[in-house]
Amino acid sequence: MKVVILCGGKGIRAFPFTEYLPKPMLPVAGSPIIMHVIKGFLDQGFDEFLLAAGYRQDVLNDYFEGKEFGANVEVLDTGEETDTGGRVLACREHVGDTFIATYSDGLCDVPLARLLDFHHSHDGLATITSVAMYSQYGVLDVNGDGKVRALREKPLLHEHWINAGFIVFDKEVFDHWEGENLESDVFGHLVEKGLVYTYRHEGFFKSLDSYKDQREFDEVVRNGDYPWTVKV
Repeated sequence: MKVVILCGGKGIRAFPFTEYLPKPMLPVAGSPIIMHVIKGFLDQGFDEFLLAAGYRQDVLNDYFEGKEFGANVEVLDTGEETDTGGRVLACREHVGDTFIATYSDGLCDVPLARLLDFHHSHDGLATITSVAMYSQYGVLDVNGDGKVRALREKPLLHEHWINAGFIVFDKEVFDHWEGENLESDVFGHLVEKGLVYTYRHEGFFKSLDSYKDQREFDEVVRNGDYPWTVKV
């Protein structure tokens, strides 16, 4: 089964680090974050990867050319200005009846076998892995007269679930594909048609969007802990 990894964006939120490096090549624990993404799939038996590239594709080509690590990695030029939906669509002729698409900057310990089992259990064409959202801020618990009863610092908000990537698609989904942006256009249209389900994952997820995130990743792995690794 092919794994499509979205690698073409300019990583504006991670500027100036992405001025010279594409975001997938930003380091986490001494290796590009995309290698941690790929290794997570390799550990669970997936070894066919299609990198939907664009911005600074040359860096990806140079890095993966001739590299042997038990995987087949193909870098596909999907255009420097193409949005996320267009990048997945550009992979249409390179994937099988079912494929996985994910982002190159997010690490998660989702069990892929269970994700696929869930996908095959329903009649939709797409399954998004979702995780509960962490608040970026402290949350106040306030009573009616304004008295603060509790302050929760950056709590996990179980009532809000966010897209963590690790999306399973049936190839038939391309018959219903509309728009350029995967998250707002394509999924918005598919949701209206009742074709999208979510697999709720309660484990680890973190994305690399900024220098602050990079520092937090380094803190996580300081003692050799890699919480995005699935125990199989």
